[in-house]
Amino acid sequence: MYIYTKPTTDNLGQWIKFFWQEFHELFLDGVKWTLVISLSATVIGLLIAIFITPIKIQKITNRDRLFVKILKRIGIILSTVYVEVLRGTPMIVQAVIIYYMFLSGKVDIITSGIFIVSINTSAYIVEVLRGSIEAIDKGQMEAARSLGMTRAQAMFHIVIPQAIRNSIPAIGNEFVINIKDTAVLNVIAVTELFFVTDSINGRYYRTYEAYIIAAILYLIMTFVTTRLLYLISNKLLNGNRNKIKISFPTSQSY
Repeated sequence: MYIYTKPTTDNLGQWIKFFWQEFHELFLDGVKWTLVISLSATVIGLLIAIFITPIKIQKITNRDRLFVKILKRIGIILSTVYVEVLRGTPMIVQAVIIYYMFLSGKVDIITSGIFIVSINTSAYIVEVLRGSIEAIDKGQMEAARSLGMTRAQAMFHIVIPQAIRNSIPAIGNEFVINIKDTAVLNVIAVTELFFVTDSINGRYYRTYEAYIIAAILYLIMTFVTTRLLYLISNKLLNGNRNKIKISFPTSQSY
């Protein structure tokens, strides 16, 4: 293994070059785990949201039996609390509480990171799906019920697939957000890009050179991901560009 010479001056370009030459494998490993955690958490968060959204938006009717009304009310309250707590607290705080109270020593660090980002993401996707479901013509639910489907069958076979399809741009934005928000997992020592960068920078007591490399890598990841999601969304939505809007969202939970 070739050992690169450490710069003897404070020249910014030389230090950036040195850090990349010496530690590019660590940087790229950080990129790998950032993408693995972000993608896994987005998919799992979507699956959780598909389960929670119908519970949160269900209606209590006069035709329901008392027991059913109680179950529905409990479901609505629990799902609302779940969403509000996760949306109303920073993910960095959630990471510390969840990991050190429940997961430390029981679950490996990468799985813990995926779990934390997944539940945080699910709370946001619940609201995305709720808006999409409410935008779907209510006549479709009525038509499905007239064909003999139960409300649950109509929801999962007719309404939710359309809601997911219409939510692809917003779900894509959640993925882009997660790429950046995995940086908060540094607080529980998940070896994503920010943790690797912080470790490298601290080894030489430098201030910002390694972070410049990290910023470039984050920008590349979000830029490429955004463009790919744009192409996928337009393909799935039949090229109707008026429906597509995938941008660089700001962090939602740090």
